[in-house]
Amino acid sequence: MNTLTEQDDTLSMLRGSLARYLDDHHGFDQRLHALAKADDAPPPFWRGLACELDLLGAALPESHGGLGLGMAAHLALMETLGGALAAEPYLSTMVIGAGLLQRHPGAQADALLAQVVAGQAVLAFAHSEPQSRNDRADVQVQLVREGDGFRLDGRKAVVQAAPWASHLIVTARSAQGLSLLVVPQDTPGLRSRAYPTRDGQRAADIAFDNVRLPAEALLGTEGGALPQIERALDEATLAVCAESIGVMRRLMRDTLDYVRQRKQFGVPIASFQVLQHRLADMHMALEQAAALTASVGENIGTATDNERALAVSSAKVAVSKACKAVGQGAVQLHGGMGMTEELAVGHYFRRATLIEGQFGPSAWHLRRVARLRAAAATATAR
Repeated sequence: MNTLTEQDDTLSMLRGSLARYLDDHHGFDQRLHALAKADDAPPPFWRGLACELDLLGAALPESHGGLGLGMAAHLALMETLGGALAAEPYLSTMVIGAGLLQRHPGAQADALLAQVVAGQAVLAFAHSEPQSRNDRADVQVQLVREGDGFRLDGRKAVVQAAPWASHLIVTARSAQGLSLLVVPQDTPGLRSRAYPTRDGQRAADIAFDNVRLPAEALLGTEGGALPQIERALDEATLAVCAESIGVMRRLMRDTLDYVRQRKQFGVPIASFQVLQHRLADMHMALEQAAALTASVGENIGTATDNERALAVSSAKVAVSKACKAVGQGAVQLHGGMGMTEELAVGHYFRRATLIEGQFGPSAWHLRRVARLRAAAATATAR
């Protein structure tokens, strides 16, 4: 058995274990109950993913207690989580947070990473700001050196999973440029306003008012974080693409079940040719997005920065189009029922709709692709 086959077998087992666990613990009724509570209690299945399934370290190298499966594990697990519409903080904690920690080794980062793998810590990436509009370099939270440490002042907006997080990884600007810092949630001067998002997840707006941090809070070197921020957000974008595949597959499954059962003029509406064409278009959009996401995932680890950015943005454009085609098609084929809270398709549609704009809408990624291609053409001409 070669290495690739062993990896595929391991990924298949991880998918199966997670899917069975979610089937047992995260049915649609449990989701409705969790939405009705809408509190900031710890995510219900996080410790289970860590302690019962031992999944949190799957992507990490063996030196950090993981399986060394890298992005392939992230994509497999995110797709499975998407299929169950599980609002666990895997994206913020494992894809973004753990990725940044392992690329900035040190005593604090290594200790926090061990807590994350054990399910004892949850991370949130505090990067977006009210004015940033998907501009990854537009950070106005100020970082100032004070004695042996730092002072942090400013605001972050819509920080996903922040109400559940024990630690924030914060981007801030100093005279040297952008930096990354680890900030515990209980740090004096940090204020958080939590709220539910439209797709049933949790987010918060964060204020830093004269927050004092030790020198050890800094990840890497001061002012040199932008390339790592770009990489982390590209990996997160691809992970959300994988999540969308799970969401869309569930939408397709429920829609096919419905049109086969719903009758009009005495026959199932699935027999109507116009609906068959619509379903075929939805299926093709989904499969094209899935194939592109998988292809980018296979090569992202060895790509250059420009290659990675071009590939991820291309995948996100395809996924956004598929989310619109599959999500809107599913709701329209269900009729008015598709928008009710009592039917799962409405919940999946909302998540698919928000994925369209998460980490940048299609227009932003198309402009990015055009910019990167123009820069590559100019470089070649020289």
